[in-house]
Amino acid sequence: MSVIIGTALSSPVFAQDPYAAVSDSGDTAWILVSSALVLLMTLPGLALFYGGLVRAKNFLSVAVQCGAVAAVASLLWIAVGYTLAFGPGGNGWLGGGGAWMLNNLGTVREGTTIPESTFAMFQLTFAAITPALMIGAWVDRARFGWVVAFCALWSLLVYAPVAHWIWGGGWLASMFGVMDFAGGIVVHTTAGVSAVVVALLLGRRTGFPRTLMLPHAPGLTMIGAMLLWVGWFGFNGGSALTATDDASSAIINTHAAACAAALFWVLLERVTVGKPTSVGFATGAIAGLATVTPAAGFISPGAAILFGVAAATLCYGAIQAVKHKLHIDDSLDVFAVHGLGGILGSLLLGIFLTPALGGTGYADGMGMLSQIGAQALAIAVVALWSAVITGIIALGVSLFMPMRVNEDEERDGLDIASHGERAWELE
Repeated sequence: MSVIIGTALSSPVFAQDPYAAVSDSGDTAWILVSSALVLLMTLPGLALFYGGLVRAKNFLSVAVQCGAVAAVASLLWIAVGYTLAFGPGGNGWLGGGGAWMLNNLGTVREGTTIPESTFAMFQLTFAAITPALMIGAWVDRARFGWVVAFCALWSLLVYAPVAHWIWGGGWLASMFGVMDFAGGIVVHTTAGVSAVVVALLLGRRTGFPRTLMLPHAPGLTMIGAMLLWVGWFGFNGGSALTATDDASSAIINTHAAACAAALFWVLLERVTVGKPTSVGFATGAIAGLATVTPAAGFISPGAAILFGVAAATLCYGAIQAVKHKLHIDDSLDVFAVHGLGGILGSLLLGIFLTPALGGTGYADGMGMLSQIGAQALAIAVVALWSAVITGIIALGVSLFMPMRVNEDEERDGLDIASHGERAWELE
């Protein structure tokens, strides 16, 4: 073991090859900026978005969980996650093991014009935000130690394999032609399905659904949503992996879908509850962003607007169904917004890829029906894998540490119970 650790710490990060291709500085700069934008989405965007939606006594716990989950996922990505997802010499199920601890990275990532270290860093930010998205399902009641341990294992056993299947040359992409521009399946389907599984295993918050649990700071939620919105330009635009028209088209489509979804969401609120709300505007924007993500680089701006309207319609209704009809306490609607949004966008992609609707066109041998079938297959497989592995991890970790705080701790709030601090000292 000491030899392995010594090798990992002493080996150069990059394999030096004087005959290797030269990276493009403009593309490299854009992906590095995109990496910073995606990290901005998690820290502080997601922390503020989720933190404003919970009660004041739990704000700090949400922020600490976002930070801790992003940190542990990042370290695991460096150690082993990257090589499981993108390591060369792998098979259809997992990447090769030659790039653990980011050793032996190539000078330029194959198929791109950027250094492999830049590609690894960009993908690290995706690995960090994806498990953090699930935090919204268990706020107010999950034990901090359990959250960190669960998310650490989840990032290796759920996220990394799925990333390889679709983005790393794995079986779903190579055998069936599944497409996912920036994470409708890899990010949002995995996180959304896993989130609702954990919510069911944890059980409802004390008082749900009888007690009204209003957001304590909608203003913070709006600020968080705006940071997510801006950061999503890096999320989707950076996924082009080049500073060209592909990136600008993805950003235009991202913005169009968010605008349409946010406006249509508040229109739905005006019709159904009488007032458009800030939380509704913010939630609608996130729904539009999640829905356009799998298709952002493949569709026209007009199609992106339709994606936004469809996202608001489906996700708005899904929140009502999940919480008020099924009484599932997915506290901040991770499944209804991220999960179903990502699934919807991944299916609509199969339709709007056609050049007749402004899309970039299908791959050789693929048509609309075959592409929709491939997308549906990927969604079903990934959803099943996420649900089963999530259940195993969640229950397995709970054998060593409880999943949920006790009733007194939940009543006092997790800021004090878990961290011994208050987010707000108002006296």
